[in-house]
Amino acid sequence: MRVAIVGAGLQCRRRAPEVRDFPDTELVVISAAHLESAKRLADSMNCEATVGWESVVDRDDVDVVLVCTPPHLHSVISIAAMRRGKHVLCEKPLARTLEEAQGMVAAGRESGVTLKCGFNHRHHPGIQQARQWFDGGVIGAPIFIRCRYGIGGRPGYEQEWRADPQIVAGGQLMEQGIHAVDLCRWFLGDFAEVICMVGTHFWKTQPLEDNAFVLFRTPGGTVASIHSSLTQWKNTFSFEIFGVDGYIAVEGLGSSYGTERAVMGKRDFIAPFGEKVIEFRGGDRSWLEEWKEFVAAVRESREPPGNGRDGLEALRLVYAAYDASQNGSVVHV
Repeated sequence: MRVAIVGAGLQCRRRAPEVRDFPDTELVVISAAHLESAKRLADSMNCEATVGWESVVDRDDVDVVLVCTPPHLHSVISIAAMRRGKHVLCEKPLARTLEEAQGMVAAGRESGVTLKCGFNHRHHPGIQQARQWFDGGVIGAPIFIRCRYGIGGRPGYEQEWRADPQIVAGGQLMEQGIHAVDLCRWFLGDFAEVICMVGTHFWKTQPLEDNAFVLFRTPGGTVASIHSSLTQWKNTFSFEIFGVDGYIAVEGLGSSYGTERAVMGKRDFIAPFGEKVIEFRGGDRSWLEEWKEFVAAVRESREPPGNGRDGLEALRLVYAAYDASQNGSVVHV
């Protein structure tokens, strides 16, 4: 499989080595708005550099396009690539609007190609272990999920494209919190109701929020609570699932988030507390594992986890949360 990456920023730097080093995939070209940006990374990856995306999606020597640009370009690049028979892995959020995301999903279906949204958190080993325990029924029927996910920003954040509402689809809930939204939906299924409060307390990014507090509820009454923050001065990731028979927690993502740990405990009103704890050392393998799963899905002509519809539904839930915050009421999804 021959691969092109559009965009030479942080996500490209994360994904390009996995593509280059993976068996039977070849990184052909990296494209960016400025040649020097593309060339700097392409030289280190031993591939071609070019400017712009239009020529990339037309190339006969490209089978897959990775869209690693800001959100305002996701839809136009992805749809053009899919209509030319290319498989697409597009970074989250899938698009800026529901209409754009729906167009992307439709283009993938009509063209018979694979569309995946960049939800690498599904592929973290702690989350994978949590899913294994959850599917095995060790904590029984779920009662609630609680997730805290936050970073502390950085000097000059207000001048970045992430703070430009013309480029992005939303604030911190859309930028980072959408990973938590996707994970909650992956474990609990579709949601029926949402309430939300957002605010901008420190970063000068209005109307984009730097904090969001959200409650989602399934048709059966199970609740997922998410706090997504840009004022978490010590980076934090905590994902907890409580069931009638016990609990599962994933803490940390490695690096600045601390050692990644999966924890499982059982309900017992008499015995001393006991937990099964697994720590995952080493680098972040989620990018490799996501790429491996995407390649397998393409070759097996099946939908990958975190597919285009998953990206669309996560986007729909974030916009429902924004509506709930603006209207001060429960929104039915």
